[in-house]
Amino acid sequence: MTRRVIGLALLVRLSSALAGADLTVPEPLTLAEAHAAALRNHPRVQMAKLQGLIAGEVVKQNRAAYYPTANGYFDAVEAGNANTRLLAGAINSPSVFDKVGEGIAVSELLTDFGQTTNRVASARLAAKAEGEATAATDQQILLNVDVNYYNVLETRAVLQVARLTVAARDFLVKQVSALAQNQLKSDLDVSFAQVASAQAQLLLQKSENDAAGAEASLAAALGYRRPRDFQLADVPLPAAAPPGVETLIDRAVANRPDLLRLRYEREAARRLARAEKDRNYPTVEAIGMAGNALSHDARLPDKYAAGGIAVDIPLFTGGADLARQHAAEMRAQIADQTLRGQEDDVDRDVRLAWLNFNTAVQRLRTTEQLLQHTRQAFRLAQARYRLGGSSIVELSEAQEMATSAQIGAANARYDELMQRALLDYQVGDLR
Repeated sequence: MTRRVIGLALLVRLSSALAGADLTVPEPLTLAEAHAAALRNHPRVQMAKLQGLIAGEVVKQNRAAYYPTANGYFDAVEAGNANTRLLAGAINSPSVFDKVGEGIAVSELLTDFGQTTNRVASARLAAKAEGEATAATDQQILLNVDVNYYNVLETRAVLQVARLTVAARDFLVKQVSALAQNQLKSDLDVSFAQVASAQAQLLLQKSENDAAGAEASLAAALGYRRPRDFQLADVPLPAAAPPGVETLIDRAVANRPDLLRLRYEREAARRLARAEKDRNYPTVEAIGMAGNALSHDARLPDKYAAGGIAVDIPLFTGGADLARQHAAEMRAQIADQTLRGQEDDVDRDVRLAWLNFNTAVQRLRTTEQLLQHTRQAFRLAQARYRLGGSSIVELSEAQEMATSAQIGAANARYDELMQRALLDYQVGDLR
């Protein structure tokens, strides 16, 4: 009976402890899954898509000029007397009769000598430009995801180094303290060991803060409002080296979505300039009207219908049409120069990204060699200290160099991955 009571008490305590514990399981996340989540959740992606849809609606607005326009009318007029005339307003002075009538008017554009055609073409090119702008936004989002994903992996690697450093230096404090109690080491050695332990604690605190900040930034890059606990899959280093820089520049000029967007915008500006020039030509429309009079003066018919051709010839607008044409032509020139400047910037950016990636590769090799040398130096310094051949200062310095080399190796590894992502982004290959 006593055993059963004790067992139930232990079970209750265990249940309470589990209820109060944080049992949140980290969510597994690969880099590909992070890309998909960001493209699905990030508000900038949704904004870019909406901008593309708006551009498509503008195409429909301009294309509507090809189709007939129909308007329905309903009029009710009461004249002052049977001989009412309008003696002022425009050129004609029509009669006004008592009437209640309804009807419909239909007009169809026959030709405006290319004005509508060029406006529709300009709108279509602008819509294509918005499509490339959406692709450029996607690549910016993916680059942001890559950088933050690698930053989380890097800060977690540094955090692991910091934890191991704290454990190693705490152990050294205990070891030296025990030796000092047996009169084998001095109190000065204990003080130096404690200083090294405190430095390791500072490193751990900074690493924990950096890791938490990186995780918050990754959640924001994925489009989440609050941080999430992810179990990130590590990413291997690039297996193949990138091609020559000139090849990458040619690929970037051909494939970068921001350059494609500027090319479409330049062509759209040119077609719009042609449309403004076509304002100088006539506009020809077919017009038809029909209806019936529900109540009317005896001098009016019960039904009516009329049709004709209307030709609108621009003769003089005070220079407004010519000014619009010149402004559109200058905007087209600005678009051309903008594209040229962006192509020059892409050439520079690809070269810098290529140089930075190659430097990161060399840096990783150097830090790996440095890590091997510092580990060997630490082992030798540790052995000399145990044998009494060196001081605690030499051991602390060797331990500090080993820790710095470990952190440097972690930084260099993920810096290479970041630089490769930046290079892919500059070339337009980031997927």
